[in-house]
Amino acid sequence: MPPLTVPDAVRNKAALAGLDGWLDALPGIVAGLEAEWGFTTGAPFIDGSEAFVASVTRSDGTPAVLKVLLPRDDAIALHEITVLQLAGGEGCARLFAADPARGAMLLERLGPSLSTLNLPADERQAILCETARRVWRPAAGWGLPTGAEKGRWLIDYIIETWETLGRPCSERAIAYAVSCAERRISAHDDERSVLVHGDIHQWNALQAPGGFKLVDPDGLLAEAEYDLGVIMREDPVELLQGDPHERSRRLARLTGCDERATWEWGAAERVSTAFVLLGIGFESVGREMLAAAEFCAVEG
Repeated sequence: MPPLTVPDAVRNKAALAGLDGWLDALPGIVAGLEAEWGFTTGAPFIDGSEAFVASVTRSDGTPAVLKVLLPRDDAIALHEITVLQLAGGEGCARLFAADPARGAMLLERLGPSLSTLNLPADERQAILCETARRVWRPAAGWGLPTGAEKGRWLIDYIIETWETLGRPCSERAIAYAVSCAERRISAHDDERSVLVHGDIHQWNALQAPGGFKLVDPDGLLAEAEYDLGVIMREDPVELLQGDPHERSRRLARLTGCDERATWEWGAAERVSTAFVLLGIGFESVGREMLAAAEFCAVEG
């Protein structure tokens, strides 16, 4: 195979994580997967930073995508593969082959993301709701983390990172986000929980025949409203214009889900994601999310 080109974002993330050995081994990993799964590697995609992702062509001529995750947490690869296996190509990209030990997946190649269409926020959100509903299904017993576990993680992350970042928002906004997460933890019920994608936004929804499919799932066994909470956290500027509950009511109507649970997951996700964005240098969007968090803490 020709020399492997690793995008700078992936190379830099690997170097920062002390994964130079993985970078050195990556050409051999890809060559081994080519031989085992029967494909030829093409050009890499340059947008991501958590995995080496490249267009490939299978031996039968089918276009596909190879994804090899940075080896930082074996559970991340296993959970993503589990979601894709359970979805079976419905609502998520079809999985052709997978190797959790190498963090490798051979996936259906899809089109451009929803973000490229420049649709109004409410139209994007309706598409995301429709796509999410195709993913939701029973998933008990598959070893996925629960919504209660995710809620506890969100609380710990929000409290710790608020201090680390120098308290970039009010204590009231933090208390409100934490209380919302606590209520969702208390409401968790394995019997009512379903498979959720866990990170539904316009960059993870790619065009497919007949609509859109999702990529890069986190994977949870949780209330369906968790996915709607992720949609709630996005487009923070639009959320500040008028009644923010209008969005949670609309998402609930579109999906038949509970409006309050949708709102509360959104409150926790909005603050945690804002902190992630501030931590990696996306100051503008992070501040917009925190402004929305302050506003929603009052409106809640």
